[in-house]
Amino acid sequence: MKTLIIEDETTSRMLLKAMLSPYGECETAPGGKEGIEAFSAALAGGQPFDLVCLDVMMPEMDGPAVLKEIRRIETSGGGLTKVIMTTGVTDSQTVFELFKESCNAYLVKPVDRNKLLGYLHDFGLIS
Repeated sequence: MKTLIIEDETTSRMLLKAMLSPYGECETAPGGKEGIEAFSAALAGGQPFDLVCLDVMMPEMDGPAVLKEIRRIETSGGGLTKVIMTTGVTDSQTVFELFKESCNAYLVKPVDRNKLLGYLHDFGLIS
């Protein structure tokens, strides 16, 4: 499994990487623009990400905008990458908007490792 973690908070980024690294290659990006660049480069290089963990609230470019751009990029280059949004925001309107933009799952921080791994299993990314 190849994963991209797009998260501006260093601690959250490192915790997610520690949880996901045992299951395959893990790259990180500290913001939305860097995340889109990494996503595009991997897709163009024929080695797309299987999973993107994406923070909802980031400076410069927030998670929903990044997700919209990822989905736009994918329409020209292949299938849909599984995207799990992570955030401290729990209001139902935010969750609805994220799923409207085609995220596959939503986790509230601090991320529960068992829930994360459950999603990966459900997506068929791990056995």
